[in-house]
Amino acid sequence: MKQLFAHFRGDLFGGITAGIVALPLALAFGVSSGLGPSAGLYGAIFISFFAALFGGTPTQISGPTAPMTAVSMVIIASIIAVNDGSVEQAMPAILTVFLLAGLMQIGLGLVGLGKYIRYIPYPVVSGFMTAIGVIIIVTQILPALGYYPKEDEEFVSRFKPQAEELILENILKEEAGEGILVLENFEETINRADEITEAAIRKESATLAAKEASGVIGALRVMDRALNNINWLEVALALATIFIIYGFKRITTAVPSTLVSLLVVSGAAVGLGLDYRPIEQIPEGFPIPNLEILTEFRLGTITPYVFTALTLALLGAIDSLLTSVVADNMTKTKHKPNKELVGQGIGNSIAAVFGGLPGAGATIRTVVNINSGGKTRLSGMIAGILLLVVLLALGPIASQIPAAVLAGILITVGIAVMDYKGLRAIPSLPKDITLGPVKLSSEVIVMLVVLVLSTFWNLVYAVGIGLVIASLMFMKKIGDLTAQRSDVKSLNDEKAWPDEGNFPAKLREEVFIKHIKGPLFFGTTSDFQSLADQIPPTAQAVILRLGRMQYMDQSGLYAMEDVLQELQRKQVIPLFVDIQDQPRYMMSRIDIIPDLVPEEHIFESFRACVAWVRENIPDTV
Repeated sequence: MKQLFAHFRGDLFGGITAGIVALPLALAFGVSSGLGPSAGLYGAIFISFFAALFGGTPTQISGPTAPMTAVSMVIIASIIAVNDGSVEQAMPAILTVFLLAGLMQIGLGLVGLGKYIRYIPYPVVSGFMTAIGVIIIVTQILPALGYYPKEDEEFVSRFKPQAEELILENILKEEAGEGILVLENFEETINRADEITEAAIRKESATLAAKEASGVIGALRVMDRALNNINWLEVALALATIFIIYGFKRITTAVPSTLVSLLVVSGAAVGLGLDYRPIEQIPEGFPIPNLEILTEFRLGTITPYVFTALTLALLGAIDSLLTSVVADNMTKTKHKPNKELVGQGIGNSIAAVFGGLPGAGATIRTVVNINSGGKTRLSGMIAGILLLVVLLALGPIASQIPAAVLAGILITVGIAVMDYKGLRAIPSLPKDITLGPVKLSSEVIVMLVVLVLSTFWNLVYAVGIGLVIASLMFMKKIGDLTAQRSDVKSLNDEKAWPDEGNFPAKLREEVFIKHIKGPLFFGTTSDFQSLADQIPPTAQAVILRLGRMQYMDQSGLYAMEDVLQELQRKQVIPLFVDIQDQPRYMMSRIDIIPDLVPEEHIFESFRACVAWVRENIPDTV
């Protein structure tokens, strides 16, 4: 406890400053997610406090971030869509998925996977982060223009026939479930249909309209309508917010420009009595646990989202640990990755119970905390407490913030989160893949695939596809490099190793040597399998030098078996030299040793092998 308060003054200033920076972003992320500003604020409060308390990076400030919000937005929209457009009805399932993601993060930390997160390829991360920026920018253009598809009566009316069809379909499903559907007599169906009001049809049509306009593609679909129905007051508020955010940084960075823009533009809008659109009402009082997560839990509800929850957990882990590295560089300390994942998981789990958005370590807020004097986990806890005080004391005031102001803030967040370093490097990256007459960079291909698929299709699947492509390309490179270094040649053509210089000249057409340099795995098997075809008819034996083949997987094992069987068919004797423990174990398991290569044909040194060759291989050429 004494150590916790050893740097109280610095932690106090760091936590307060980080909390102030987090406030507008928390509100903005909450609105962007579709759950409202309170969800963002709840997430910032609980994740900041508990991730700091239990985490492994003392100076880290956590809360909702742009990547986590973008993925959460997809989850929220899909679950709401299957719950008749009702946020209230969908909330238990949404929060259960968030809770599951938090528990998965705890599990990742407990099994020690924190140190492996760094192996995710940079092009995948780069494409994903740039896609996050594009998604945020494009989707926030509509509220910045003051256009909301659900309120566009002409647009909503297009979905009336589809809404009526959907309502009728639901009636038939209800009757079938109750066992009263009679195909010969639709009297009950007609009675129930008569009870459907215009308001219910309008509500369903609005839900379908909102779904049609969701995401990047949806926003682009309705962009022409937005441009034809511009609310110039909302545009002015959004532009003023953006101008102050960028302009105030040129004056000073001591005060967060995001907070300044929030206070100035919101204060002007309220003070001048402008007829603007405010954000959703923030509930007053302490957050109440949403116990419906437990009471309304249905396994079938979240089963389709298990993979999505895992992706959310992994994304939060990557986001947090990258921020931890930044904190280490600034403070000259070393974070504990597995403990950090446990802390983030606890924070996200508790936030989910209280209806908060999931989050991760936030780089900008962490940097602000360190620069303001934060040194221990107390700073992150203070940031969470500050946001709770704001909620309890200033909730009604915060509810007067214009929605366009938060849209402006999010547009600047989208611009900032894009990976410009990766984009600038595109022209200079080596072109290592040839497609017909065109040469391309494999890393650029991976980055662009993830960027395009994330932006226009699905964030979760895009990352998975990017990882698969990156892994395949990596294995192809390793396979090519290994094959280049392990050609099978006659000793007359191949550059001999130092200990091969005294090999009997008279046996150089009867005995051939194969140097295997590196692992024999599924990326290198195709070239290795051509070994038997490269051996000329004069060959009586092949020496396989295996001292540099430390590893063999199952594909490599069966490739070795195929080659040895082909050599046996050609009556060519295989001789092993310096075989390592792991490959020997693998080959013994399926009886390659001793069935195809008996123990007397396995030598610890090349000298011993040559001695055997002198005695057993005659000169026939």
